[in-house]
Amino acid sequence: MLDTPTASKTAQVPALSLTQDATDPAGFAAAIGGSFERFGFAVIADHGIPQPLIDRAWAETSAFFDLPEAEKRGYFTPAGGGQRGYTPFKTEIAKGASAVDLKEFWHVGRDLPAGHKFGDVMPPNIWPARPKGFRDTFTDLFAAFDRAGDVILSAIARHLGLADAWFDPAVKDGNSILRLLHYPPIPADAEGVRAGAHEDINLITLLLGAEEAGLELLDRDGEWLAIKPPEGALVVNVGDMLQRLTNHVLPSTTHRVVNPPPERRAVPRYSMPFFLHPAPDFLIETLPGCISAANPNRYPTPITAHDYLHERLVEIGLVKK
Repeated sequence: MLDTPTASKTAQVPALSLTQDATDPAGFAAAIGGSFERFGFAVIADHGIPQPLIDRAWAETSAFFDLPEAEKRGYFTPAGGGQRGYTPFKTEIAKGASAVDLKEFWHVGRDLPAGHKFGDVMPPNIWPARPKGFRDTFTDLFAAFDRAGDVILSAIARHLGLADAWFDPAVKDGNSILRLLHYPPIPADAEGVRAGAHEDINLITLLLGAEEAGLELLDRDGEWLAIKPPEGALVVNVGDMLQRLTNHVLPSTTHRVVNPPPERRAVPRYSMPFFLHPAPDFLIETLPGCISAANPNRYPTPITAHDYLHERLVEIGLVKK
């Protein structure tokens, strides 16, 4: 068994309130920007996603993953790169890792109208026959995450000296994904960890469910720090696309989900990350305001969000070359 030691210290990521964005937009932008610059992470309470909707989502997630393995695998499309529907246990692997992650998951994407220009790269959603409320619940939750993400991106824009609405056209038809994650109980002889050390691909990730211990970030000095948000708060982290766009002014921090201590190994872990992506044709081109003599442009050649995403999906084993 490959046992990863857990962090002994907790990351001192300040808990912010999204309500401050309305009352003190400059203060909120400075606070969240400072948290991202220091940790690559922020913790946000009062995020506006209704608690009854979150409660429904947890219930539907648990009910789906409790279905028979054969039934779940009926929603797995290997050629789809895991972008919609079900991805089985031990499929995804962290970049550079030797053991696959101990998790299974379901992906919900953006619904596009028929004939949309991105229809060839953003496939329609797959919906299970049961549990019955699954489609309605996660259509609503996707929209709620989308709204919260827009507010956070506006604050990031202000922090970077951009117009509030700078990200709006970039994410209007963004290829965002809501992932429903199930980490089953860990057997004594398990090889690997629930999620190996990795960085996210997208602009920002909004995560519900980090209260259950296990999520850790890698600090600047090489020390792993546990992330322990208040009950119900969002954990938000910078993804590689935003790191590239900002020339590493906002860092995409390595993080992982470690296996629980022996007394918690029989307990499953669930979480719901929302990977906020720009539209496929968005050009990731270094922001001029993030280039200086002390921080020269690391990425002189721009790349579209779609091409960047494809490169990374190959690296983590969801898409074959």
